[in-house]
Amino acid sequence: MNEKKIKNVFKEGAISSEFIGQAIAKHQSKTTIGAHNIFLGQVRTDEINGKKVSAIMYTAYEDMANEKFHDIREATFKKFNLTCMHIYHSLGQVNTGEICLFVFVSSPHRKEVFEALEYVVEEIKSKAPVFGKEFFEDDTHQWKVNQ
Repeated sequence: MNEKKIKNVFKEGAISSEFIGQAIAKHQSKTTIGAHNIFLGQVRTDEINGKKVSAIMYTAYEDMANEKFHDIREATFKKFNLTCMHIYHSLGQVNTGEICLFVFVSSPHRKEVFEALEYVVEEIKSKAPVFGKEFFEDDTHQWKVNQ
């Protein structure tokens, strides 16, 4: 059986704009691609019970989470005509305004990337065992509920 290797999707801390730019630039030589679509998840300054979120500390059962990301990735490739897909998720502290999730899909045609990106992000949010602890400006914290 020809199984793909399970990739590590995790990056320590926030995902930088330089990293995102380099990931995009690497695809300029792939001339069968006609469209790319990107999702960037950013930590918001939510206000909860009168307190503002200042950061989220992300944790995961890394082996289990990487397997789940792999399953989501493979299911997405079966469902959509994609040329490639990359998923990166932060671990550790990510401050408000910083990027914590970067999903990048490519296909020969634009319609495919719109549908695939929405599908993969919703699958990640509902199935990936990644947990966030919200830290507030007063140094208190609580576990985040995905929405």
